[in-house]
Amino acid sequence: MIVWINGTFGAGKTSTARELAGMLPGSTLFDPERVGEGLLGLLPPERRAEVADYQDLPGWRRLVVETAAALLAEAGGVLVVPMTLLRQEYRDEIFGGLAARRITVRHVLLAPEETILRRRIATREEPGDPAVVDVRVRQWAYDHIPAYQQALAWLKDDAHVVDNGALSVRETAELIARAVRTEAGGVCDIVQTPEPTRETVASGVLLFDDEERVLLVDPTYKAGWEFPGGVVEPGEAPACAGVREVAEELGVELAGMPGLLVVDWEPPAPPAYGGLRLLFDGGRLGAAEAARLRLPGPELRAWRFVTEEEAAELLPPVRYERLRWALRARERGRPLYLEAGRPTP
Repeated sequence: MIVWINGTFGAGKTSTARELAGMLPGSTLFDPERVGEGLLGLLPPERRAEVADYQDLPGWRRLVVETAAALLAEAGGVLVVPMTLLRQEYRDEIFGGLAARRITVRHVLLAPEETILRRRIATREEPGDPAVVDVRVRQWAYDHIPAYQQALAWLKDDAHVVDNGALSVRETAELIARAVRTEAGGVCDIVQTPEPTRETVASGVLLFDDEERVLLVDPTYKAGWEFPGGVVEPGEAPACAGVREVAEELGVELAGMPGLLVVDWEPPAPPAYGGLRLLFDGGRLGAAEAARLRLPGPELRAWRFVTEEEAAELLPPVRYERLRWALRARERGRPLYLEAGRPTP
């Protein structure tokens, strides 16, 4: 199990994590900041210059998952992780990767009032020249408060919130330990999608509204918006998989088998294996049908109908290209074969 202690800079994550690790029998402290520092130190200067925060490196997010899994395999017990995660898509990617490895995560948010937070930042002792510390550490922490306040909208729904403004480090750790033991701090509710071990076949279904906008969904277990659908199970026909996933994810029962729009071969990009990605035309949903759309909490966070232009802002580039050509195939009335999101000559 992982106890992930979240909160903005100055909330007291690291000191609380050290105290908590001493309270929970068989626990290990894992600070992902060390992974970030190590990765930045290994990168060539030109790549380091491209990123302002190591969390923006896809390699860091993958390494956090792999390192946590390796530590649990070696030490067992509980892994206590103090790490700020303010971007929901990064939380999705990391927690989704842990869930895929059947690792339970209890997500805790330390949330002192802003006045207390600013006082802690101002009085926090840091090594080095005070003038340099004020710029390098304190101002940097102050600058991240707005991002934290914005993230509170999803953090408070996702995590077990602890207001530690009036608590000592010991009292905060005791409160978290009690929540872990009594399961008051519940397990992070995220779907467990097994990591593929080879190329996969996945089926997506495009559904349209009366304005010809396409339906996209926001999964909790990976970054970026997606089409309704999922991985084809062994022995299952791809079109049937799309119909099944639409029913499971959205509660929509398609009247018949959807028509094929594109077959896209996604090349392997380690650690992903790639495989075949199919998109089908599920037809139009009337206003009454759209009003009955439902979302299973652990799997999907939201849905929305979007134009092609709006989809370009939400979908990762390869998925957008797949959608773009699927819409062209729908207009032309014939399916297309793609490789990496592009039609072959």
